[in-house]
Amino acid sequence: MKLFLDTANIEEIEEALSWGVISGVTTNPTLVSKEKIPFKELVKKICSIMEGYPVSVEAVSTNSSEMVKEAKELAQVAPNVVVKIPMDKEGLKAVYELSKSPEKVPCNVTLVFSVNQALLAATAGARYVSPFIGRVDDIGWDGVGLVQEIVQTFEIQGLQSEVIAASIRHPRHVHEVAAVGSHIATLPFSVLDNMAMHPLTDRGIEKFQKDWEKVQQENLG
Repeated sequence: MKLFLDTANIEEIEEALSWGVISGVTTNPTLVSKEKIPFKELVKKICSIMEGYPVSVEAVSTNSSEMVKEAKELAQVAPNVVVKIPMDKEGLKAVYELSKSPEKVPCNVTLVFSVNQALLAATAGARYVSPFIGRVDDIGWDGVGLVQEIVQTFEIQGLQSEVIAASIRHPRHVHEVAAVGSHIATLPFSVLDNMAMHPLTDRGIEKFQKDWEKVQQENLG
């Protein structure tokens, strides 16, 4: 399973890249609004840092023709831009048109909450389909179970769209979606950071250091 970073913060992206563990970035208007850089300048910078990896940038229009226009403009910013399109009927129209256009702008259909929505998005031509597991959990359903059903359905039906488990809330979500076969998980930096930590690891490092200090002292003596 590939890991994408869900952020628009340059420092977080650069730090995560230095670990050698992320294969893409996803953004949204909320994340972009937290940064103090003009939108297209920010997107261009992120795409430059993530050269060769997909960077999802969200279209904010609400009708298909405007979505298509906006998506084509965003795709001109950098070759690795993927345009996030909301899962509704206007979004499906836009994804289908973009998939058939000469530019073939890759789309990430977002705000997916059911297998049926995922099926429609994949059939319309989405490169990526993003079920929001945290929000599904919030209403008492099973977000990880939804990812599993979508992955299995795509495999059975021979659909090529990749599933991005989104709205990841904690490290357990990550290993759970990996265990059910999600192609990608996109997660905030705080969750990625916590994935690298474990109290037993900390204790082990501390013990090794103390034991090594004893060895050094004995050698000096």
